[in-house]
Amino acid sequence: MTVTGQEITDYVDRVRAALADLPPTVRDELTEDLPEHLAEVAAEADGALVDRLGTPEAYAAELRAAAGAEPGRRPTRFHRLAEARQETATQLRLLDRQLGPVFGHETVSDFLRPLRPAWWLVRGWLAALLVAAMTDGRSGLVPRMDGNTSGGLLLLIGAIVVSLWWGRRSAGITGWPRRLHHLGTAALLLFSVAVLADVDRNASSDFYGGYEQVSVDHRYDRIEDVFVYDQQGRLIRDARLFDQNGVPIQLGWPSCTDGSGAVPEMRNTYPYCPELAPFAPTASAPVAPTTTP
Repeated sequence: MTVTGQEITDYVDRVRAALADLPPTVRDELTEDLPEHLAEVAAEADGALVDRLGTPEAYAAELRAAAGAEPGRRPTRFHRLAEARQETATQLRLLDRQLGPVFGHETVSDFLRPLRPAWWLVRGWLAALLVAAMTDGRSGLVPRMDGNTSGGLLLLIGAIVVSLWWGRRSAGITGWPRRLHHLGTAALLLFSVAVLADVDRNASSDFYGGYEQVSVDHRYDRIEDVFVYDQQGRLIRDARLFDQNGVPIQLGWPSCTDGSGAVPEMRNTYPYCPELAPFAPTASAPVAPTTTP
């Protein structure tokens, strides 16, 4: 059964009637977003509002408890904060209507509402990345648990399933649970910005993306540069070193300076400072040495 607009109006009227003992400004504040919320609940699935949210009187009691407003008393909240919240909500609704035609809809909310299932998938992926980053200390496009990709994939599947389940039921929550839901969503959005920044940094880096620096042993921790020579004893520039798995080996750190006094940029090619090669030809003998070091 599809919920009609008249049913939503009747539900709102009964909720407001149950809050009639509160000051008008408080009652208006508690019910200002109620029609939009009921419309979202109605759009989620078929069924009467009473079956999904309870009676309007019970819903009004939840609003009253969440606001800390007992019958006949003003709510225990800071009035300036409430006024600021109300003003912010008004401006957001105005902006929602002003930007709606840009997306071909009356409001931006009308444009975003059909996209919610896609957001539920992305939310599960971000939650899995956040858990992996908190436990493993590393982040990437695929979550890993202690370096285990299989465990990360299981975490990803579980997070997506939970996100889809929660998405189907989040429209009916009210009060503090709804505020916590919005707070968690904001946290995931901030985390997504950090993930995108990390991906962009790795993509623009001169290192091979996705590989880790590999050190052969602690004996090589003091190495500053690596010089590779061919069979004729000639210095090879821009040499690359890899282990048996094809992972780049990163050793050393530039210890020389260029003409301006700046340290050369650290790359994944060797040597960093070819002018400091231990077997480089002298000025009087420009030919490369024939003795292999």
